[in-house]
Amino acid sequence: RRVFGRARGAMPTVPVNRDELFEKIGETMTEEQFDELCFEYGIELDEVTTEETVRRKESGQHTADAAAAATGVEEVIYKIDVPANRYDLLCVEGISRALNIFRKRMAAPAYTLVPAVGAAGTHSGQQKITVSPEVALVRPFVVCAVLRGVTF
Repeated sequence: RRVFGRARGAMPTVPVNRDELFEKIGETMTEEQFDELCFEYGIELDEVTTEETVRRKESGQHTADAAAAATGVEEVIYKIDVPANRYDLLCVEGISRALNIFRKRMAAPAYTLVPAVGAAGTHSGQQKITVSPEVALVRPFVVCAVLRGVTF
């Protein structure tokens, strides 16, 4: 997988393999249909490219060299802009899950809050977040979570 790119002040752009994404959402769509779905959900299909084009750009090859380097069927890559505060959308699994929930093809996950358990079964494993007075002026509300035992 490629690491998402981000320009200062811009939304992160997540490159995903189109065919893998369509497999995970359970439907093949035209580019226009997928662009419309993205718009309805609140993300943006920024660019449609191919894996070969991405490699060419990264290696600095020119288009004449690219024609000679192109081999076989190229994988289509969708570059999707996602909101900076949506860490769950930084991979094809997160995007497909969100779109499936949005389209009511799967239920939203239900999370349960349980007390943290420390050593010897005590509740001393709880974490504490401290916000300094200077930060509280700029960020009056702070939220955090500690996830344990998460598997994929």
